[in-house]
Amino acid sequence: MTAFRARLTEVDIRRLIKATDDDERAEAAHKLCRNMERAELNEDDRAAAQKILRLLANDAAELVRRAMAVTLKASDLIPHDVARKLAGDLDSIALPIIASSPAFSDEDLIEIVRAGSVVRQVAVAGRARVSRDVATVLAAEGCEQSVRTLAANDNADLSEGALATVVDRFAEAPEVLTAVAYRQVLPLHVTERLIQLASEAVREHLISHHAVAPETAIRLAQYSRERMTVDLVDQASVSTDLAAFMAQLNARRVLNASLLLRGLARGQMAMFEYGLAELANTPHHRAWLMVHDAGPLGLKAIYDRAGLPPRLFQAFRAGVDTWRALAAEGIDTSSAYFRDQMLERFLTQRPAVLRDDLAYLMERLDQSPSLSLTAANAA
Repeated sequence: MTAFRARLTEVDIRRLIKATDDDERAEAAHKLCRNMERAELNEDDRAAAQKILRLLANDAAELVRRAMAVTLKASDLIPHDVARKLAGDLDSIALPIIASSPAFSDEDLIEIVRAGSVVRQVAVAGRARVSRDVATVLAAEGCEQSVRTLAANDNADLSEGALATVVDRFAEAPEVLTAVAYRQVLPLHVTERLIQLASEAVREHLISHHAVAPETAIRLAQYSRERMTVDLVDQASVSTDLAAFMAQLNARRVLNASLLLRGLARGQMAMFEYGLAELANTPHHRAWLMVHDAGPLGLKAIYDRAGLPPRLFQAFRAGVDTWRALAAEGIDTSSAYFRDQMLERFLTQRPAVLRDDLAYLMERLDQSPSLSLTAANAA
């Protein structure tokens, strides 16, 4: 023990052995551990040093055990049994060791993960190296915070299957999906799955930094347009000033036949009326009369004045007729039931319209299993 004992003064040894004050003993333990780590030890010195570490690991004072854990957290001097003992100690002692010690086997780390402590799972997930076996268990069983840490750790060996598990488990957790998306390397099918789930900014990153098939990029562009349109329809349904809202959409050049048809199919008659009024540069009350109370030619007249595509007129005609029929049955036009019935009847009674003009309805059908069969039959 000469090599490292020489670095300690008699005062340090006496303080460690005899001091009753925990702070003083912890300071002595820190100095002892630091000098052990710095010293060049032969086999006998190393064995003797590890005996001292075992004594420190059993010390009654938390501060002493913590001083050792923090000072030697990444050292290969701590023996396996001491590392396991410290890993079962208080969090203030266990976490530095769990996060950094090379003494643990994969089996040890998996055991820690399965014990279920959130902060300890996070400590394992953030290690300088996480093996494939440990990463697989974390992906399948870890809490959201630990999986997010794991995904953000590019030194974690996440297999393709483990990444797919993470995306499936946390499809509705944006922070986890973002962490996966920003990994340096991603399998193609994981990238394509993320494109369907992640935010616009994350999708742009995926397209820019990862290999994406051309057809996927095309689907992405279409998805973005469809998502934006559905959002606008939903916003219109809660707007307190539809005239101003439609004017704003028109100024942004997004008020078009596609948007109005989608709104009508979702039962948003007021949106359709105000949209026509805006495009036709006509007061709303006049547009309302043309749609509802001007005979069979009124709708066609205001439709043409709005400059909407002639080929879609029959689809709008069917939508207005469906809305009227449902309203005549006494169904509350603001209810979710009305919207469901509107969509179902519109799908079954629609005239021949290009399939891509109704593509957006698939999202709504996915949310309403009862309508899926109807749509399939109508197609």
